[in-house]
Amino acid sequence: MNRREFVKGSAVTAALLSARSAWAQQADVSLEIAPLKLEIAPGKVISTVAYNGRVPGSLIRWPEDRPIAIDVRNRTDVPEIVHWHGLWIPSDQDGAMEEGSPMIMPGGERRYRFTPQPAGTRWYHTHTIAGHDFKRALYTGQFGCLYVEPKEEPGAFDQEVFLALHDWNAYMGSGGDASMDASYDYATINDRMLGHGEPVRVKQGQRVLFRIVNASATVTHWLGMAAHHMEVLSLDGNPVPVRKSMEALRLAPAERADVLIEMTRPGVWVLGETRDEIRSSGMGIVVEYAGAAGEPQWIAPPETLWDYAQFAHPVAAEVTPDHVLPLVFTSKFHGHGEFDSWMINGKSFPKTDTIMLEEGKRYRLRMVNRSTDDHPVHLHRHTFEVTSIDGRPMSGLHKDVVAVSGKSTVEIDFTAQNPGTTLFHCHQQTHMDFGFMMLMRYS
Repeated sequence: MNRREFVKGSAVTAALLSARSAWAQQADVSLEIAPLKLEIAPGKVISTVAYNGRVPGSLIRWPEDRPIAIDVRNRTDVPEIVHWHGLWIPSDQDGAMEEGSPMIMPGGERRYRFTPQPAGTRWYHTHTIAGHDFKRALYTGQFGCLYVEPKEEPGAFDQEVFLALHDWNAYMGSGGDASMDASYDYATINDRMLGHGEPVRVKQGQRVLFRIVNASATVTHWLGMAAHHMEVLSLDGNPVPVRKSMEALRLAPAERADVLIEMTRPGVWVLGETRDEIRSSGMGIVVEYAGAAGEPQWIAPPETLWDYAQFAHPVAAEVTPDHVLPLVFTSKFHGHGEFDSWMINGKSFPKTDTIMLEEGKRYRLRMVNRSTDDHPVHLHRHTFEVTSIDGRPMSGLHKDVVAVSGKSTVEIDFTAQNPGTTLFHCHQQTHMDFGFMMLMRYS
């Protein structure tokens, strides 16, 4: 290499370094996807993949309507992607390959740019296919809480606590097996099993707001706090029309709830799964009053009926939909250790029909679940209103995930107001992986 080539090469290198430095400086948030050995209890280590070396990933708080730039670097050996769940953002930023968001190649990086809205408890997570490999997708630690701050914070509270629920397969480090179903050995709230993490420390008389995300790949969880009631303020980040005081809370995969608990019973208590076998596998966290001591106490709540209707107005929605779209959910049994195939109107993705939307029109999805499985269905890039369950009309309850129980019919309405390719799917990982997806496109 002569001097001229050396100088030219040095100039190019300097320019690239300068560009990279400027690229890094402009980011508001940075996430690194990388392998992690996560110790969930002494001697219990999960080999997984996570954001920024922690589970859940870094809490992202950002004001509503202020643009954000998020840099994501993939330090794994497989393509990855990050989905910004519950936000009204462009398809190419939403983080779903099916919508046209690009994958982040191994060793690669990507900048996401969008303006977060609507306000409320959202979350972010990987949106890849796992199939039979239980060390991929949402079986891993790739999830985190994202809170979009409203212009005015509703409600009065003294302390705010973010909790993420997750289930773990102890053999994630060695991959999956075609004969295995999704089953779990351990469970955590945030990064620790019950009794092995820092307690939530409170004082008598405090009003503590818990923002809870079910980040499990497949499991619906029931939560209760011994000797206390939970007032449900929001579901999926959206304020409910009717606040209810509950002794137990049900969250299907990907659902969120903001619940307010008044600290009126001094002591050391357990907030955890109401089912003994899941709580004993780790799904719980200790809540400790100032000055209290002793072993954490658990008191099982009474049997609780969970019904979306109790949080909604008991009357039909005032706006009539422009179009009603029937969607029938069925499965095909394969046997021999294989997962079932899931179908929408008789077809599995990618062969499912694409629904064409007209901007500004209101659509009603009439979802008939002919299977015995529950399906937590999620509509990307839009918020919908739950308008009926098994023929009972309701209104005012806005969500982005709704659990369609086995052998039931649920109707949801949404307005086509965010042009671009939109994904509709079941958020139960095995259902999504084996066909339960379809696309909507704007005409």
